[in-house]
Amino acid sequence: MGADSGDAGSALLRGLALIERLAGADRALSLADLAEAVALPKPTVHRIARQLTEHGYLVQEPGDRRYAPAARMRALALATLRSAAQRAHQHLILEQLVADVGETCNLTLHDGSEVVYIDRVESHWPLQMTLRPGSRVPLHCTASGKLYLALLPARARRRLLASLPLPRHTPRTITDVNALESELDRIREARAGTDDQEFIEGLVAAAVPVVDRTGQVIAAVAMHGPIGRLSLDRALAAVPRLRQAAADLTTALAAD
Repeated sequence: MGADSGDAGSALLRGLALIERLAGADRALSLADLAEAVALPKPTVHRIARQLTEHGYLVQEPGDRRYAPAARMRALALATLRSAAQRAHQHLILEQLVADVGETCNLTLHDGSEVVYIDRVESHWPLQMTLRPGSRVPLHCTASGKLYLALLPARARRRLLASLPLPRHTPRTITDVNALESELDRIREARAGTDDQEFIEGLVAAAVPVVDRTGQVIAAVAMHGPIGRLSLDRALAAVPRLRQAAADLTTALAAD
């Protein structure tokens, strides 16, 4: 098992290095960017990137042909965050957060044009809205979704907003792109997303980012509750505690 095994292992590590670099990037990367980042010749990187693209891990953007994560790579990220060992630690952090803030809390992930619920801990209140792990909600009218949009690089955000449908879910849903951009400017400055009955009438939410060791946004922690119990001001008052949970999740993910 000498040379063939070594070659296969080397190729695998090179492919993983490419995936890791793209996963941590805040924009699509050119072939030259990737070659420099992983310290490999451009022909080698081109061959690996082509194979990853053929198998659904990467996609080349039209026009400049830069590489970006594709559906299969995002699915891998979802599966990793859902893995039993990591989920147990994440869940304990969410349980303590719910005990402190008294409302249902979620861990969410940005996936394309939607937000995916990865984990969730319910409050003890009888009045609740059930969104199980795996549920998907829109970007433009949820606390986590608007947060993800706000923290995207400007070019990526404009491109996504240009293609994103903005259906009205309640009378408070923002359906005008310019108005949504103004809202995203506010969220980007505060680094905290809000949903003031924009997705579901009577439901208020707040969300903060979870980052990896390099500072890249990888998930969000959100809390929500009915307006009769949770005003927007009270949700915003809980943001410091949400930030602490987010920091704990960053530490937990780095340890795993």
